[in-house]
Amino acid sequence: MDPALKSILSTVLNFDNFRLAPQLTAQAESALVRPNPKLKQALATSAANGLPPISVSPISGQYLTILARAMGAKSVLEVGTLGGYSAICLAEAGAKVTSIEISPKHREVALENVKGLDVEVLLGSGIEVMSKLAAEGRQFDMVFIDAEFEDHWEQFDWAVKLTRPNGCIFLDDVVGAMFKHGYNGEETDSILTQIGKDERVMATLMPTVASHPMLPTPVFNGFIICTVL
Repeated sequence: MDPALKSILSTVLNFDNFRLAPQLTAQAESALVRPNPKLKQALATSAANGLPPISVSPISGQYLTILARAMGAKSVLEVGTLGGYSAICLAEAGAKVTSIEISPKHREVALENVKGLDVEVLLGSGIEVMSKLAAEGRQFDMVFIDAEFEDHWEQFDWAVKLTRPNGCIFLDDVVGAMFKHGYNGEETDSILTQIGKDERVMATLMPTVASHPMLPTPVFNGFIICTVL
């Protein structure tokens, strides 16, 4: 191998780079994330009401805004409202957001946070509410799933039914859920294989390195994004 190329690869592929993820993420947020008083207030209100600090990160929220803008989404279904942070990101992209939240307390806080935006927050479990929306004939341009790990496949299945052709489904925390369920590197049946066999969609996995104030070290995670055929 060419010595110059070998030197470049050894620098770029150095595993110690992984440990710099928190610093790089913080710098990216400082450089790229637009100031947003409504999002800042939503975090403050959520914290004041005792909600867990597990909203999507600012840089991930801005990614959702960019994705919704890029596809021209006018209707978005969200599973897992929490305090409404990601719902705000999606609504500010110009979409009407229908968000599902199982906790009455979280729903009340979210409703306060999303005031003034085209957001409805429905109370109930993801699968229960999604089945009702399907029975009503509702269809969405985009579905964002950021809820309990246990129901990923069932939620994804309903999401496909609720997404228009060529619409987008974003299933968050897929890799984290696989680790929670005991993934050890061996090829076994998983959410990846289930979605891979689903001929209704074209999907891919986007691996990520997640940094969060609650986490002592960076975490290997990833999301599935797909389009409905």
